[in-house]
Amino acid sequence: MVAGSPATTDLLSLNTVEVIYDDVILVLRGLSLAVPHGKIVALLGSNGAGKSTTLKAISGLLPTEHGEVTDGTVTFDGQDITSRDAADRVRMGLSLCMEGRHVFEHLTVAENLIAGAYFRGRVDIEAELDTVYRLLPKLADRRSQVAGYLSGGEQQMLAIARALMAKPRLLMLDEPSLGLAPLLVKEIFAFIAQINEEMGLTVLVVEQNARRALEIAHHGYIMEQGRIVLEGTAAELADNPDVKEFYLGLGDSGARKSFRDVKHYKRRKRWL
Repeated sequence: MVAGSPATTDLLSLNTVEVIYDDVILVLRGLSLAVPHGKIVALLGSNGAGKSTTLKAISGLLPTEHGEVTDGTVTFDGQDITSRDAADRVRMGLSLCMEGRHVFEHLTVAENLIAGAYFRGRVDIEAELDTVYRLLPKLADRRSQVAGYLSGGEQQMLAIARALMAKPRLLMLDEPSLGLAPLLVKEIFAFIAQINEEMGLTVLVVEQNARRALEIAHHGYIMEQGRIVLEGTAAELADNPDVKEFYLGLGDSGARKSFRDVKHYKRRKRWL
């Protein structure tokens, strides 16, 4: 357990959080979840469920989109950070890797990584660079290459590696598999599992690819319409018949269903 958190095993917790955009659009409706120290937690759901808004509420980015937490609390390592600005949260150890990679395309791989440690000031970052290059030999080979010429998978790796340069205590990943081929998705999730295991890094991953996320996660939550409708261990969720049918595309027999079957599946009333 991290010093300063004697009373809880959770590094992050959201307690009945409500988020409203532009004073009228209610997106999160009393959402509660917890991320334990040293674990990978998957937050799953369809488009529009509120997953990215949840990450913005945690990282302090809601004001940039005219959003705010209007009820509930966000707690990190026992401290209420609901009203803290984004920069303070980064200094505390929260790091967000946003959807769509967002690497600095005109900078080299090495310069992107150095930029990730910018807020730490004039400190020696060679140890962190060595760690990144050891974990991701492809980036080491391309350290002098302009990031805009990397493949999509390499750019996603670079975006995650840049987030690691901030030495986070909690790494948040928003749709890391987005737009990538299946083999690259497998590689990305293997890397996430590796940094969790080798570095003991706590990870909250938001994903639509439920199968891959549940393969590496310890615990999972499923969101619908701004609230949590189901939670459990990754194994429990992967074995849940509702999750199998609606999120994994599997029928009762375990056979993969067609997209049309899944699209027209009606959630059970207990989810609503």
